Amino acid sequence: MRRSQIVGAVILVLGVAGSAWAHHTAAGIDRTKTVTVEGTVTQFKWANPHSWIEVEVPDGKGGIALWNLEMTAPAGLVRAGWKSTTVKPGDKVKAVVQPMLDGTPGGLFVSMVLPSGQEMTQRAAAAPKPAAQAPATP
Repeated sequence: MRRSQIVGAVILVLGVAGSAWAHHTAAGIDRTKTVTVEGTVTQFKWANPHSWIEVEVPDGKGGIALWNLEMTAPAGLVRAGWKSTTVKPGDKVKAVVQPMLDGTPGGLFVSMVLPSGQEMTQRAAAAPKPAAQAPATP
């Protein structure tokens, strides 16, 4: 292999690795805070590698802010009880979010109260611990 081909291959590998790392970083999310927003769902994107919910939220100034809420992949959502039809455009919801550090409307999804009053998260509930059994008596 010529030197230029090796250098090109290294640059390609580093570029792909850098992109993958950047995709999975949460550097822009403030994980020390949560905010609650109430609004109307405009879109639910059921897709890999992450699902998204877009919610129109009144901004307090007479306008509307479009909040983009990043979720986990559909496989994880299914384990938590979600379906691709759990939320739909027009649904009025209350969402808890870890917000963006820069103040951009959006962040990492934590939980949501649906119009039915049901609360949904993106993690499956932990299995209950089995009840302790009394020792057998001889």
